[in-house]
Amino acid sequence: MIEAKGLTKRYGDSHAVQDLTFTVRPGVVTGFLGPNGAGKSTTMRMILGLDAPTRGSVSVNGKPYAAHRTPLREVGALLEARAVHPGRSAYHHLLALAQSNGIPRSRVREVIDAVGLDGVANRRAGRFSLGMQQRLGIATALLGDPRTLILDEPLNGLDTEGIRWVRGLLRDLAAEGRTVFVSSHLMTEMALTADHVVVIGRGRLIADTSLDRLVADSGHGSLEEAFLELTAGAAEFRTATTRGDDR
Repeated sequence: MIEAKGLTKRYGDSHAVQDLTFTVRPGVVTGFLGPNGAGKSTTMRMILGLDAPTRGSVSVNGKPYAAHRTPLREVGALLEARAVHPGRSAYHHLLALAQSNGIPRSRVREVIDAVGLDGVANRRAGRFSLGMQQRLGIATALLGDPRTLILDEPLNGLDTEGIRWVRGLLRDLAAEGRTVFVSSHLMTEMALTADHVVVIGRGRLIADTSLDRLVADSGHGSLEEAFLELTAGAAEFRTATTRGDDR
């Protein structure tokens, strides 16, 4: 479970996130939605202790991320798929993380197979396509078999088959009772994947509700229309597959 209470991040005179309170519960896929510049990436960074809140607090499974003795076993995260040494193979990238976190070597092969990288595990990550890097990032998130998954735009760079695979993976993980928190700008995919949505605009909470309720209350027939109505005037929202900077 992820619990944010009054979460605020200020840079100079501007707020990236302001008084944000929400709960991400286990057993469902929660989509994290907002226009570019809404504060989604900043919020995820604060959840993982990479940015310190100006005010408020956020916990994962009852504790701040940094307070967990074995964080990779509690929280698996993908924030930036390209955050891998380009000269290191996928296998050795995962092995280094496993050995430094007390995770068995056998788990490395398990996640490589799970994400479909078994044929390129010994190839340098710097030669990977964006889709392959996304798969490696997901493997990294799964490495500790964590109770909570935080994934920032995991569908970027994936082909149709890869998107379907991620969709099924997220739903399977939630069905196992895990907490799954995933941001995306692909409204169609969120409509097919998410059970619950947290929507923010200009760093503030706009909606925290089930996907079905969001669409029904809007009076529109699709998540995209409901979203655009909620965030009207907040920022330009892109539905194309090219990712913008939402920090």
